[in-house]
Amino acid sequence: PLEMSAKKPVPFLRQVIPVRKKVHRDPRFDDLSGEYKPEIFMKTYSFLDIIKKQEKEMVQKQLKKCRNAEQKEKLQQLLNRMTQQEQAQKKQQKLRERELSLKRQQRELAKQGKKPFFLKKSEKRKLELAEKYEELKRSGKLESFLNKKRKRNAIKDKRHLPSQKNF
Repeated sequence: PLEMSAKKPVPFLRQVIPVRKKVHRDPRFDDLSGEYKPEIFMKTYSFLDIIKKQEKEMVQKQLKKCRNAEQKEKLQQLLNRMTQQEQAQKKQQKLRERELSLKRQQRELAKQGKKPFFLKKSEKRKLELAEKYEELKRSGKLESFLNKKRKRNAIKDKRHLPSQKNF
């Protein structure tokens, strides 16, 4: 026959070349990458904030020039997402600064020989609410915020009340 048979038996001691397997490592969970410190991360990648600002300005310019409704809608969504990310980053930065200031105060008290006092989660939340209240008072948006809060609570209360159908 012209064709060779494929039923030739494999030799007992065959020579197989081992293929080196690529070892993937995730820097988030690997000890070689070091410990994550947000302060160092923010300092190292601070140039990204400048680039983000430039991109935001560029999107705003494109939004002003744009005539197509669909394209305008997409650009508006992108701009909203950028502003929300910026606000979230600022909020996170404020939270980090507050935590650091509390730690510094505790260190100072420890240096003076006093016993350190650590705030509970609920107390931290109360401080955050007080700070938010002061900020709203300064900006003049306190009344509208409280009205929205009242309406929201009223809706929740109505939901928990027994309905008229049951009587």
